[in-house]
Amino acid sequence: MENTKKIKLFIGLSYLLIICVFLYFFFSKFSLSEITSYDFIRNNRSYFIDLKNSNLFFIAISFLILIVFWTFPLLGFGSPVVLVGGFIFGKWIGTILCVLGLSIGATFLYLFGNYFLKDLIREKFLNKFQNLEIKFKKSEFIYLLIYRCVGGIPWQVQCLLPILFNVKLKNYFFSTLFGIVPSVFIVSSIGSGLEKVIDQNLVAPSITDIILSPDIYVPLTSFFILILITIFLRKFFYRN
Repeated sequence: MENTKKIKLFIGLSYLLIICVFLYFFFSKFSLSEITSYDFIRNNRSYFIDLKNSNLFFIAISFLILIVFWTFPLLGFGSPVVLVGGFIFGKWIGTILCVLGLSIGATFLYLFGNYFLKDLIREKFLNKFQNLEIKFKKSEFIYLLIYRCVGGIPWQVQCLLPILFNVKLKNYFFSTLFGIVPSVFIVSSIGSGLEKVIDQNLVAPSITDIILSPDIYVPLTSFFILILITIFLRKFFYRN
């Protein structure tokens, strides 16, 4: 138990240190007013698009590695990098890179948690999610796939909960790979739509203009429909 507390403290302090160092170097280069201005976003949009077009393979691999590190050890949420992926690479390539990167990162997080945090996770979550054990034993891959699709809990916790049920690494990876495709594709499409809106407008468009753009409202509507479906499915999946 003492070792678990030390590991938890070490992870927390390391995460905080990494975030602080990143923010220090980032804001030493850019001010808050700069990064929130439309001109800054539009100019950097051109920079990243040109960079991508000059060497697609290298930039794609670099972004893939970044997503893996964003997921583990940085414990970042998926949505920001998926939006960026769609913004830079378009919805199709962006989806492929983000699904692969998030799946690899989540698998590393699962391995880490299984070796170092297993007792802590059982202590915190076993009673709350014990009802899922029977479902996972019935068909590990199928229920992992549904579990990834319905979500309903923070991404990091969702990555670690299968530790309770000793799921196979292969099933964990492929269920994550296929299970997150719908949500990642929709969010990536929103990012791609934002890139097109910025490309077509020299000055900042209004929120209404952005939302009414087909490249935005179609995936945005799909996103809300997906949320409603997953809320409905969660009631059946997580019930006792």
